[in-house]
Amino acid sequence: MLRRLAFVVLFAAAPALAVAPRRLPPPEIIPHPTAMFLASLSGDGRQEVRFKAAAMGIHFFLEEPGGVTVYRFDGLGYRKEIYLKGFTLTRAIKKYAAR
Repeated sequence: MLRRLAFVVLFAAAPALAVAPRRLPPPEIIPHPTAMFLASLSGDGRQEVRFKAAAMGIHFFLEEPGGVTVYRFDGLGYRKEIYLKGFTLTRAIKKYAAR
């Protein structure tokens, strides 16, 4: 009976003991061919892969759960410019299209 109770308690507590996967921050620099590949893989944001990404002009956009990271092309690759907290990919692209 004691074993059964211990099993039930352990089984109920198992989800709380599970380790949440670590989220990696977006990279500071993305090489141009990689950025273009990611944007095309995501269909310029129309199709969600495990991320949403799009490129427009000299900017590359990478959507994350909390917002969008914007990169600027520096001649060799895309360097992180700003993180737009609370933005969606569509909203960030519209903001930069208005410039």
